[in-house]
Amino acid sequence: MDKRVYKEFTEILKEELVPAMGCTEPVALAYCAALARKTLGTMPEKVNIYVSPNIIKNVRSVIVPNTKGMKGIETAVAAGIVAGDADAKLQVLANITQAGIDKIEPFLKKTDIKLERIESKHIFHIIIEVKAQEHSALVEIVGHHTNVVRIEKDNKKCPCNGSTTKEKQHKTDRTMLSVERIVEYAEEVDLKDVKEILKRQIDYNMAIAKEGLTGKYGANIGKILMLSYGDSVHNRAKAYAAAGSDARMNGCELPVIINSGSGNQGITTSVPVYIYAKELDVSEDTMYRALVVANLTSIHLKTGIGSLSAYCGATSAGCGAAAGITYLYGGRKNEISHTIVNAIAIDSGMICDGAKASCAAKIASSVEAGLLGMQMGMHDSEFYGGDGIVEKGVEKTIRNIGILASTGMQETDRTIIEMMTKADKCEY
Repeated sequence: MDKRVYKEFTEILKEELVPAMGCTEPVALAYCAALARKTLGTMPEKVNIYVSPNIIKNVRSVIVPNTKGMKGIETAVAAGIVAGDADAKLQVLANITQAGIDKIEPFLKKTDIKLERIESKHIFHIIIEVKAQEHSALVEIVGHHTNVVRIEKDNKKCPCNGSTTKEKQHKTDRTMLSVERIVEYAEEVDLKDVKEILKRQIDYNMAIAKEGLTGKYGANIGKILMLSYGDSVHNRAKAYAAAGSDARMNGCELPVIINSGSGNQGITTSVPVYIYAKELDVSEDTMYRALVVANLTSIHLKTGIGSLSAYCGATSAGCGAAAGITYLYGGRKNEISHTIVNAIAIDSGMICDGAKASCAAKIASSVEAGLLGMQMGMHDSEFYGGDGIVEKGVEKTIRNIGILASTGMQETDRTIIEMMTKADKCEY
């Protein structure tokens, strides 16, 4: 394999598969707020929050961890300010003490907090300005969760390493990704280069999946699947992935390993592969290679879709999981390509209407679509070029999904956001 491609794919996995506690959009707000407070150097008396519409959509309905079950943008910002660790980035809320938790609600009540919706060319856009007496600080995040593009104190710029240029939002080059290269890399990668991060992914994401099945979280989709449809590996793959989201969307304080900036997508990509690997009793090495396929496939699809969209990201993660499971069964480039195309044809178009309890059910649907796509291939059945958005060749179909999500569904996204804010009688 080309050395540059090998190195880039290894770095993509290291860049993407990182820990986060709580839904990543509220956590990004908390991180931005914690950094603003750190820059200010004291507790603010006034807070101004400016966010793009998609941030409103993805934060409005999800519980912020370590806040006694509270929801919303202001809650996430307050948690970051009073108790967050800016140096921990996406684990900014992971180590909050009880004393810190107890300060969040009083801060919300006594502090002048203003929230404003901004129309931005960036779908993912957060600006938080904090003030205390004659001093001020401002932090701006663009494009993805930790991409800090501006830090100011008293209107003077401070150093930061973020970029507002789309192609530079990631340190790695995603244009190299293709199904053929992903499978080649999975076959050839020295597992010493990736095993640690993949093991951590399974350890973290299976832990929260099990918590979701034993605790009471949200709509309990994982539990309902197990009670309703039995203990087959097919059902367990869906139920465990859904249970992880049940817990994560509803206040569980366990961390997850994300994929494409999303904990739900990280869970969806990895947990079904692990469930099938144990059922099929494959070697540990084979499981890790299948996880490489699953993770890179999910990232490949999500690159064209973008960080936030009206297109549910669980769909691409379900494709990734099914690609990894196909690998476990001995499938390689051709079989994995058919699985991906079939899964895309089945479930594309499922909307994202923000992070919330129903994400768990969407995850179950996405894993089901991926597994059906795989079973179609096993029974010599497939969707062909010309069947709707399917084109001949997996890369052309993946490209179509990116266009559909990033361009075609822009008006859908606006309509969803208007419905959500109107229903909530928000004055954003």
